Amino acid sequence: MGSSVVVPTGSSGPDTSDESAVAESDAPDGRWWRSAVFYQVYPRSFADSGGDGVGDLGGLLDRLGYLELLGVDALWICPVMRSPMADGGYDVSDPRDIDPLFGDVAVFDEVLAEAHDRGMRVTMDLVPNHTSDRHPWFTAALAAAPGSPERDRYIFRDGRGPGGAEPPNNWPSVFGGPAWTRVTAPDGTPGQWYLHIFAAEQPDLNWENPEVIADFERTMRFWLDRGVDGFRIDVAHGMAKPADLPDMDRVDTRMLVHDDSDPRFNNPGVHDIHRRLRKVLDEYPDAVSIGEVWVDDNARFAEYVRPDELHLAFNFRLAETSFDAAKIRAAVDNSIAAVASVDAVPTWTLSNHDIEREVTRYGGGAAGLRRARAMFLLELALPGAVFLYNGSELGLPNVDDLPEDALRDPVWERSGHTERGRDGCRVPIPWEGRQPPFGFTSAERSWLPIPPQWVGLTVESQLERLDSMVSLCRMAIELRGVRPEFAGTGLEWYGSPAGCLAFRRTGGLICVLNTSPVPTPLPPGEVLLSSVPIEGALLPPDTAAWLV
Repeated sequence: MGSSVVVPTGSSGPDTSDESAVAESDAPDGRWWRSAVFYQVYPRSFADSGGDGVGDLGGLLDRLGYLELLGVDALWICPVMRSPMADGGYDVSDPRDIDPLFGDVAVFDEVLAEAHDRGMRVTMDLVPNHTSDRHPWFTAALAAAPGSPERDRYIFRDGRGPGGAEPPNNWPSVFGGPAWTRVTAPDGTPGQWYLHIFAAEQPDLNWENPEVIADFERTMRFWLDRGVDGFRIDVAHGMAKPADLPDMDRVDTRMLVHDDSDPRFNNPGVHDIHRRLRKVLDEYPDAVSIGEVWVDDNARFAEYVRPDELHLAFNFRLAETSFDAAKIRAAVDNSIAAVASVDAVPTWTLSNHDIEREVTRYGGGAAGLRRARAMFLLELALPGAVFLYNGSELGLPNVDDLPEDALRDPVWERSGHTERGRDGCRVPIPWEGRQPPFGFTSAERSWLPIPPQWVGLTVESQLERLDSMVSLCRMAIELRGVRPEFAGTGLEWYGSPAGCLAFRRTGGLICVLNTSPVPTPLPPGEVLLSSVPIEGALLPPDTAAWLV
């Protein structure tokens, strides 16, 4: 084989010697989520119908036609339950009601019905690890005595040192500072400390308390009975805590990372919790659970997607990988291997509301957009479930120069203004028009400012161009859903030159990616779709193509 030619290894075609190749399931269960394309809606940044500059459920309802046009199979709606919004809705004060910022239960029901009529499933975020500090349970806990049933719903402990003035252990909050806050007793004296792995406004629940799991089961049934098709489980690896709450050997204050030695997460008791939750979901045969799981060891990751636990778990390898063919192949191999031992379904995502947008991660500007287009095709070519974050289909970059007075992420305050947080990937969707807020809201300004440079990235302008990112997404999603070459769960690698990769799906689709700086010849076959136009038989740099 010539060093610049992408062709199968050996005379028989695919490189079947690679141990990471996935065997097609002998009896796939055919459930809808196994190969679904999910679209993550970050509600406050999707569309505003109320004129207050903040996206809401009415805005989502108004724009469901766009999502149907895009061709996605399901929505994942980030938290819309009642919340003081200390962490964008991930601090829930009433899990069985809709926050007025987003609307009410009636409009949520309208979203459900309309989405279903348009052929889209609806999943929503649930937050089991913690509540808001304004949840009635926590208010009662603060008013109650140490050792009371009210405090037992959370994790209260006496402090260490003279007078209990030091936190119970050295755990840091993910958002910066200690993971403990001391409360004041009713008589005004310093009292116990409570645990909050995230912000102080998000006290961790005690999942050893039977009231906690019973209430969560009630919440699940409340939404499932309304017609919700499943849940994304926030911090699904975090509910169980070690009984003795030991100190960390190494204090790491970074955001969620793959660190299996962190006692705050991945404790064995979490699996009994997921088994309880799965029993509820099994009462609703088509419902799906999707866990946010940060685990480095594949054997431990697989435990979360055993047949009696989660249906799916997010694997963030691709989102953490640079635009390099060898590293991308390793990430794909790792993600597939992570679920192969339990015959579970791999998941793929390149961005979400916590991660820098892919256009920026891949270099920004025209080069970053070109690479994001290529990676989108690679992601859609892989077997399993795919998750798209709102705005990724438009090729939106991160906005890293937001004014400091516009920042809303609690990371900004908790870090003492040293970390800007995640607002840069949460800037609202530009819909139409020539200037901000680009039809996102009828208000003068959106809750985070939209850059005027996004005038060429609006949905309206992109739908008019066949060469736009959104047009590429529409074509790719449609082909993925109707072409027989995407059938099966198998994937086999082809031999390819440095800086390139190629694989074949069981159904016959070939996907090639060129991350090198030079063009490389395409393998035999008809080009079904490419991330940029291809002339002749060469695959340009920073380009992906599908062949049949």
